[in-house]
Amino acid sequence: MAQRNCSYRLSELAEKLDGVIQGSDCTIFGLNTLEKATQAQLSFLANPRYVSQLTSTSAGAVLVTPEMADQVAGTALIVDSPYMAFAKVSQLFDWRLDNESEGVHPSAFVHASATIGSNVTIGAGVVVDANVTLEDNCIIGPNCVIQAGSIVGQSSRLEANVTLYPDVVLGQNCLVHSGAVIGADGFGFAPSKQGWVKICQLGGVRIGHSVEIGANTTIDRGALDHTYIGDGVKLDNHIQIAHNVVIGEQTAIAGCTAVAGSTKIGRHCTIAGHCGITGHLTIADHTHITAMSLISKSITASGQAFSSGTGQEKHSDWKRNVVRFRQLDDMARRLKQLEQKIDNLSIEGLNK
Repeated sequence: MAQRNCSYRLSELAEKLDGVIQGSDCTIFGLNTLEKATQAQLSFLANPRYVSQLTSTSAGAVLVTPEMADQVAGTALIVDSPYMAFAKVSQLFDWRLDNESEGVHPSAFVHASATIGSNVTIGAGVVVDANVTLEDNCIIGPNCVIQAGSIVGQSSRLEANVTLYPDVVLGQNCLVHSGAVIGADGFGFAPSKQGWVKICQLGGVRIGHSVEIGANTTIDRGALDHTYIGDGVKLDNHIQIAHNVVIGEQTAIAGCTAVAGSTKIGRHCTIAGHCGITGHLTIADHTHITAMSLISKSITASGQAFSSGTGQEKHSDWKRNVVRFRQLDDMARRLKQLEQKIDNLSIEGLNK
């Protein structure tokens, strides 16, 4: 497993998590599921459907709520929220902490005008262009390219093969996964009789603090103003953020979603996978959009959930429903005719 090579006494973890130990103060060397955990590992119960595994798990200790503590056969670490506690402990065992080595690799190119902070790591094959700033404690993975004038904030990390185009500002404590491209041209072209005329994208990208950007996600630069990603935003893999989009703080977007140009997404929104959001819209704060939805109109009231499309069904049922869908116009016309006949019969009955 890709976990840091370290260990903690359960009492240490209890102190960090404000938890209470029920059982022995064992030593924990890693994390695992209830089904696969060993005596040296910590597990957790966050979903009631797995409660039966509390009596069969081999985990050295299990994170549980006070209500579930009596069902743990072995040692329990009792906390208010097992899932949140699991998230915090996972950071202690992050494999990245075993792979940090300060310094500049000999094969990296760092322009003389670049500003490099203290405790910065620059990996093999990295290109750091003119007037780039890498603040303290940054980690730049192998083969990253950081182009002119861009800034990587304090304690941020770029995994291998990330590209930052010119005039990209990445905030503090950010994590950008491999293959992400930030600041490429937005999709801007003016039509003419001779063909498409490119609109040069003259803005940049501004990314807040504590943002995570998934592998192969792309965030385009603005046409004139910048594209903005707020503090705490979480973007999954394979997401397309078009030019001049604004995403409010603490919004989370799952994989394969695309957001068209100049759309403004509010704070604390959750957007599930494979959604399409058309351009020049406004999405209110605390909006939830379910998977594979097409959003084509602005959402102005906060706190609502939206879905579109059809859910899973058997292929034979789907084919029948497609046929019925194509017949809707004809069925509506026939229904209107029947309603008219009923109205006429009613009138005739009253006139008798």
